Amino acid sequence: MVLIFMPELPEVETSRRGIEPHIVGQRISDVRIRERRLRWPVSEDVDRHLPGQTVTSVERRAKYLLINTTDGTAILHLGMSGSVCIVEKDTPASVHDHVDIELESGCALRLRDPRRFGSLHWSDDASNHWLLKNLGPEPLGDEFDGEYLWKRSHGRRVAVKQFIMNAGIVVGVGNIYASESLFLAGINPKRAAGRIALPRYEALADAIRTVLQKAIRAGGTTLRDFYGGDGEPGYFQQELTVYGREDEPCLYCDRPVTAIVQGQRATYYCKHCQT
Repeated sequence: MVLIFMPELPEVETSRRGIEPHIVGQRISDVRIRERRLRWPVSEDVDRHLPGQTVTSVERRAKYLLINTTDGTAILHLGMSGSVCIVEKDTPASVHDHVDIELESGCALRLRDPRRFGSLHWSDDASNHWLLKNLGPEPLGDEFDGEYLWKRSHGRRVAVKQFIMNAGIVVGVGNIYASESLFLAGINPKRAAGRIALPRYEALADAIRTVLQKAIRAGGTTLRDFYGGDGEPGYFQQELTVYGREDEPCLYCDRPVTAIVQGQRATYYCKHCQT
């Protein structure tokens, strides 16, 4: 089974923390778009609105980076293979460096996206943008807990792994972290979402928070310097407990880890420990 690692919530949060100190308070002098054909074509609104704006903050919503300015927000998604980094603005671009947001400091925020599954949008009301307005709560926020999951699961026959990966239910629980969280909570990923009791959802919500917070910390420790770096935040695979460990011994019971496919995505779990 082929493993595909892509930027998920912890990697995007690591990216946010990496670029924030270099761009907040900076005035945008120019935007260079070398390739508009990303997942959705980069709108000319980006060219018109970003130059001349001052960056006021950098936020994350789900897997989107929100670059807030005095007049609106640039909404950036890294897709399957994208990354951002801070470079000197005259640094030669590679074939996959599609966008530079140039700053008056002499630096630029560079988007690199080999597969071109990322996106860049402009909005003067980001919370109501079509990409963001129907998203569920943040898994690390106050709105998310076991009771919320339990209530949303009523009557649902979908497998619990697909349920927690649904961005309309909760954002940012990607494939890797869904497997890891279900393992920590001891829940079989194939179990129907509507057939899980409240105490088990409380354990799952706690597990999701624990796994994501640990992954963010891991990304932070491998983040050395986004200034002139390669823009690739530290991934969490070196600390994975079940994902990608097919036929290896379970860390709890020593029985082999099982791999299956759910919704065209790889799922890893222990048949003995997860019920």
